[in-house]
Amino acid sequence: MGKITNKNTEITDVLGYSTLASISGADKFNRWMYDSIRPYCKGRILEIGGGIGNISECFLNEGDRLMISEMQLEYCEIIRKRFENHPNLQGVIAMDIVDPEFDLKYASLFGSFDSVFALNVVEHIEDDRKAISNCKKLLKQGGHLVILVPAFQSLFNHFDTALGHFRRYTARSLRPVFEVNQIPIVHFHYFNLIGMAGWWVSGSLLRKKIIPEGQMKLYNFFVPVFRIIDKITSKWLGLSVIMVGKVE
Repeated sequence: MGKITNKNTEITDVLGYSTLASISGADKFNRWMYDSIRPYCKGRILEIGGGIGNISECFLNEGDRLMISEMQLEYCEIIRKRFENHPNLQGVIAMDIVDPEFDLKYASLFGSFDSVFALNVVEHIEDDRKAISNCKKLLKQGGHLVILVPAFQSLFNHFDTALGHFRRYTARSLRPVFEVNQIPIVHFHYFNLIGMAGWWVSGSLLRKKIIPEGQMKLYNFFVPVFRIIDKITSKWLGLSVIMVGKVE
């Protein structure tokens, strides 16, 4: 599909969209993130917070049956236009995962999915336990919930503030959010060790609010090397942490 242009005058979430647009051209990075969660996403899949479809594209092109949800209507429209003719797209829905009327609005989807994943979503939500609770309602018995969030509060900087993050996590601080919702954890690992350095330099040292496009392109080039490094460090350190629970 290629890179999404960031010159879209209809977008209200300018900083978020600019970041997503920059990442859309990082094909190796997006594939790496997809490969990191793919083993836990089977059957009928729901993506929470699809953004502009960067990871959605990987799932759809691999033949997965995917429904995409997104809170922001302008992103829903972008996703519909991007994938309107894709045979594996099961639909695009506007969904706020912590909507006060969640049970009323989305009851028809409860227990419908074998897998639900949310990448870089939960950190935007103040009541993260409610978000996980509502994700659980959408899953079938035995289904997997896959969450990726930014890691280590010490890295919280201008990027996080600009993107509307409430917090960053560790595996230890994310675990109770699953456990309070009685979702047994079956796997976790950290993701993208080298990204920690770039995040700190650009967001803390240089105090930038969006990821520079040139930096993302350079990073994308070296992703094959970074993937090898992560095989050694993923139990301890990374820019993000991935956690997988299984609904019983």
